[in-house]
Amino acid sequence: MNIRTDEVRYQHTKLPIFFLSFLMPSWQLFFITFYTMISLSNTYAQNLGKILHDSHDVYKEKTITKRRFGYQTLVNRIEDLKKNSMFEVSVVAKSSEGRDIYSIKCGTGKTKVLLWSQMHGDEPTATMALADIFNFLENKKDSLNQEVNPALNHLREELLKKCTFYFVPMLNPDGAEAWTRYTILGIDMNRDALALQTPEGQLLKQLIFDIKPDFGFNLHDKNRRYSAGQTGNLATMSFLATAYNQAEEINPTRKRAMQVIVGMNQAVQPYIPNAVGRWMSDFEPRAFGDNIQKWGTTLILIESGGYKNDPEKQYIRKLNFVSILTGLQMIASKSYKKQSVKEYEQLPLNSKAIYDLIIRSVTIKKGEITFKADIAINRNERPVTGKDYFTTSSIVEEIGDMSVFFGTDEIDATGMEIVSEKEIGLGSKADFQIVREGKVVYIVKNGVIE
Repeated sequence: MNIRTDEVRYQHTKLPIFFLSFLMPSWQLFFITFYTMISLSNTYAQNLGKILHDSHDVYKEKTITKRRFGYQTLVNRIEDLKKNSMFEVSVVAKSSEGRDIYSIKCGTGKTKVLLWSQMHGDEPTATMALADIFNFLENKKDSLNQEVNPALNHLREELLKKCTFYFVPMLNPDGAEAWTRYTILGIDMNRDALALQTPEGQLLKQLIFDIKPDFGFNLHDKNRRYSAGQTGNLATMSFLATAYNQAEEINPTRKRAMQVIVGMNQAVQPYIPNAVGRWMSDFEPRAFGDNIQKWGTTLILIESGGYKNDPEKQYIRKLNFVSILTGLQMIASKSYKKQSVKEYEQLPLNSKAIYDLIIRSVTIKKGEITFKADIAINRNERPVTGKDYFTTSSIVEEIGDMSVFFGTDEIDATGMEIVSEKEIGLGSKADFQIVREGKVVYIVKNGVIE
């Protein structure tokens, strides 16, 4: 039997509230009822998030295991969706280099939701999650005997009955193949909402005006070193209800985005506590997100950042799966209306406060000079042409007082000194030893502690 968690919890509160109505003024009853419902919606988002988190491996698309999985891998999965009548698969445009851009439609409900990913070619985390969501909607499990929580069957039915979904994964396939933010024309299509100089940008605007979606999900990746506020917590995920004007006013369209985001945040907070940020809301008149909000579609932006020891973003992929499906459930059930905008505003703004490695209070020799300082190091990825992996190269970014910054990894090197074949300086590669009284304590090779 499928029983919704929020319904069960609400039944337990009905009776006390009914009796309280005879014992207190109506204004007090209103506030108790209001905050009770807010609490219930928070609990439901967290419970649904846990179910989705624990079930993700059942629906994870097994053909995609790395970030740079390639256009053809996605096409193969999309072609497979054609075999299921619940999906309506269409080629809606050609990229500049002639690659097919696909739309996948499913569901029969009145509420229309458009989701697109990889408008920046080197931002694939949400595309991986969308492939998993296709498996979830299709109920394609990793094994025939796999048992899942019955609540997921209810969720699937609710989504497909109350919503119609339009997915455009890999909106910029040329950029994905070249592993670049830009289209093959060298244009950032997220700055092409007005000029429409790219076929990909023309397509997105056409879809918005043809479909007239009630909600849109604009799915991105960001630099993995962004922090959630001025803290040492990586902003693993960041959300934004994009501004529709320079004054960053809140109209009903934008307010709905904030309310949905609150529930999405509640779903992932147990897994990345204090590691969810709010993307900067500065109005960008050329950007699609800002314009789509202005055109009347409630627009939710997701930025996938960094998570320690997750270079291929497979855990962040899972968090996307959790947050997106939670957001879709809130839209289908309209439960987002219970959420407070204040909780959205309390999300910490993204900041650039984190380096990959900080070595604190280490003694450095430069020529005849010896001094003590902090060293901040970053490791930068470089794609390998035609391959699905990257090379990394380290660089000394800063030397000096790094007390207001944080390292994903840190070494307290008080009383220690750096020993290196080459002199350590700004821009140099991070290959050296850290020693105390002649004994090696740490070896740093290409910016990694060995």
